[in-house]
Amino acid sequence: MSYLFKPKNYKPLLTLKETELGIAKIKDFFQANLSSELRLRRVTAPLFVLRGTGINDDLNGVERAVNFPIKDMGDARAEVVHSLAKWKRLTLGTYGIENGYGIYTDMNAIRADEELGNLHSLYVDQWDWERVMTAEERNVEFLKSIVRKIYAAFLRTEYLVSESFPEIEPCLPEEITFVHSEELRQMYPNLTAKERENEFARIHKAIFVMGIGGPLGDGQKHDGRAPDYDDWTTVAENGLPGLNGDIIFWNPVLEMAFEVSSMGIRVDKAALLRQLEMEGKMDRLEMYFHKRLVDGSLPLSIGGGIGQSRLCMFFLRKAHIGEIQASIWPAQMYKDCYDLNILLI
Repeated sequence: MSYLFKPKNYKPLLTLKETELGIAKIKDFFQANLSSELRLRRVTAPLFVLRGTGINDDLNGVERAVNFPIKDMGDARAEVVHSLAKWKRLTLGTYGIENGYGIYTDMNAIRADEELGNLHSLYVDQWDWERVMTAEERNVEFLKSIVRKIYAAFLRTEYLVSESFPEIEPCLPEEITFVHSEELRQMYPNLTAKERENEFARIHKAIFVMGIGGPLGDGQKHDGRAPDYDDWTTVAENGLPGLNGDIIFWNPVLEMAFEVSSMGIRVDKAALLRQLEMEGKMDRLEMYFHKRLVDGSLPLSIGGGIGQSRLCMFFLRKAHIGEIQASIWPAQMYKDCYDLNILLI
């Protein structure tokens, strides 16, 4: 079901022409900085993959992939990607990327089951990235070091935007704050997971919530994660499970927590088997990707996705993702947005 959050007295700070200029500046500048910080090379990515290979990201396991038959392959079905979480790891192996280096790509996806609103669209565009790592780096401190590098690129991009458009004032803090989802639960035991993120982000402005995917102390998950890419079960040196997380900003326009990236250290063989068993999905071991991971022919890696439209929406102080990208929205949402000065592309 679609939902529109209606900010009070919203007025865009930029014209449509300025917005398009800002989008181009942000995308060009940020990807160059991300590549430099993490030592990533750009690669070309698929829009669709074959069904049944285990390569497509199944998100929370319930979303339906857009699919179609391929006439010249006996009507074998292709699926439009949800994201490239597993494809990237295969590509690291194919390209023979060395430890400490990686890849990034412009990922374009269709998520037909999204609940449409200010933050969610049928069309998903993000920088998908993946980097080779060692077994010794599979720990929280290494995860944090990578998050800090990404955050440094965010800060530089915010400065570029404020210099280009003086009406947009910087709002990100100098440092990002780390917290585990179990620690959040204990801080705010009477709030939902999203409400906890709101409270913590409102205070700290930029946060990284770790350990997303597995059950917390109350038996509930902070949020869902597929069992075959992020490692959300390995107990780290902090005594808590999970080597993944989300980068979340406090959005001053919508006045809410605003996720810009989901990322993490990827599963090794032990974590894959453990998580597939927990989720009752051991049958995936018969798929191509999973066989490659179990037989040790894929490198250990860390990776994630950073929303392109989300990032532009945040830095340009937009109230709706439809002010950044062209998509399809319910008729009532078009009307309501027009009444609120939200100009959908």
